[in-house]
Amino acid sequence: MLTEIRIESLGAISSAVGEFDRGLTVLTGETGTGKTMVVTGLHLLGGARADANRVRSGAERAVVEGRFTTTDLDDAAIAQLDEMLDASGGERDEDGSVIALRSVSRDGPSRAYLGGRSVPAKSLGGFTTGLLTLHGQNDQLRLMRPEEQRGALDRFAKTGTALERYRKVRDAWLTARRDLFDRRNRMRELALEADRLSFALNEIDAVDPQPGEDDALVADIVRLSELDTLREAAATAREALSAEDLSGGSAADALGRARAALESTDDAKLHALAEQVREAQTVVADAAQELGGYLEELPVDASALESRLARQAELRTLTRKYAADVDGVLAWAAESRDRLAQLDVSEEGLAALERRAEELAGELAETAIDLSKARRKAAKKLAKEVTAELSGLAMADAEFAIEVSTDIATEKDDPAALTLPSGELARAGGDGIDQVEFGFAAHRGMTVLPLAKSASGGELSRVMLALEVVLAASAAGTTMVFDEVDAGVGGRAAVQIGRRLARLARTHQVIVVTHLPQVAAYADVHLVVHPAGPRGTSVVRRVTDDERVAELARMLAGLGESDSGRAHARELLAGAQNDEI
Repeated sequence: MLTEIRIESLGAISSAVGEFDRGLTVLTGETGTGKTMVVTGLHLLGGARADANRVRSGAERAVVEGRFTTTDLDDAAIAQLDEMLDASGGERDEDGSVIALRSVSRDGPSRAYLGGRSVPAKSLGGFTTGLLTLHGQNDQLRLMRPEEQRGALDRFAKTGTALERYRKVRDAWLTARRDLFDRRNRMRELALEADRLSFALNEIDAVDPQPGEDDALVADIVRLSELDTLREAAATAREALSAEDLSGGSAADALGRARAALESTDDAKLHALAEQVREAQTVVADAAQELGGYLEELPVDASALESRLARQAELRTLTRKYAADVDGVLAWAAESRDRLAQLDVSEEGLAALERRAEELAGELAETAIDLSKARRKAAKKLAKEVTAELSGLAMADAEFAIEVSTDIATEKDDPAALTLPSGELARAGGDGIDQVEFGFAAHRGMTVLPLAKSASGGELSRVMLALEVVLAASAAGTTMVFDEVDAGVGGRAAVQIGRRLARLARTHQVIVVTHLPQVAAYADVHLVVHPAGPRGTSVVRRVTDDERVAELARMLAGLGESDSGRAHARELLAGAQNDEI
């Protein structure tokens, strides 16, 4: 439930606070005072697109803040809203309410806040959507659109699960069809690609490159190119260290003599130095041994160099074609093997794709028919209940109808063409195979025509109100906001609309922006938006008793100060208060 709204610098409203209660709340006021700005503010809290032109002249930004309570909702709805609040990091206020805020800058982006934390406008809308249902004058025009009519029927039929399953199967079916068409249309191209990949992979496999082999070959080739120089350097160094075949002393002999001299004394420092010399002896012996092994590994002729140069030439053949180095060639080969595995150009592969597409087509037809059956069944019930509601809105002879028909595919080549078990060719759109059309006749016996062709402005307002009342029957606890949905209505019909809104307010919080005194008389709370101060400033004020009578008199015929106008207003108010709804 919405308990309070605070608006700053939005349209005609400079600064205003409106407090709401349970039941029916009406907002009235002269044209141009800013009544609709309250609804605009609620749309902003609902995540609607921000319009910088709505910022009041001379102000930097407009701010709308709403305070919501959730105690009237069921446990599942409260848990869902709490989950959204936790996900955003927001918190409830001390009294358990949740504060939602939206600011619109004249020169910059809008900002949204939920429970004291900044959130995307979409997240704010996701939270308030479960609390607010907004119906403005533009909703009457949207009601003309086929997709809106289908959406309203789906809300009533609760087809969410069936529609989700249908869309999931449809996505898989479309993917399978695309794969099949692609395979058929590109058979020759794919076969050529498969041949090229097979040839390249065979060439690579024949060479059998190893990771990092090209770099290792470069090092070997450099070493073998300087074979004599390397052998001479290694032999000289080894002889200097070990001097196995020389009469002169070696480095190892010299270190041995030095160590023996140091150990022959009793001096502790010299003994420590003797230990270091011993370690040096070990290092020299190890180096001499490694040099011997190096000399043994060196080839005795140039044939090893030739074999490595030949191997390098083989690898370069691959790196010229497939990648900059051997590692790149190996990576390309791995990717190509995966691609080749996908390029099944055999007749068996094509047949498997055809079977998959046919299986999914059958499954899709089944889910589409189930969805269609649910819609057709719900359409009869929804039409009956809306017709009954219209009867209560001073349209006793009106008839509301809903036609659900199959959307026929006009061309067999249509990517969404689906053959049903009956043999009928339907178009499987994103929302099913059905076309939904609302029909209306103002009087029984008249031909039911599409709603757009048969309803006047006032009749359309009542049709929309009746439809929303029926759809809202299962959403007790939410706040319903109507912005002049009674436009084009007067007389007895206006009284009936007031009665119906008051009845709806028994299970919902209902907020109505209206010009009709017959509707305003049924309100539990009456708020007036009126001018206050210079530059077109407006404020929101709650009226009771004599002030309310004066406002109803003004709405009746601009007779707020006359005795006759007030008398008429008191009579209207008394009639509404004594009405057994």
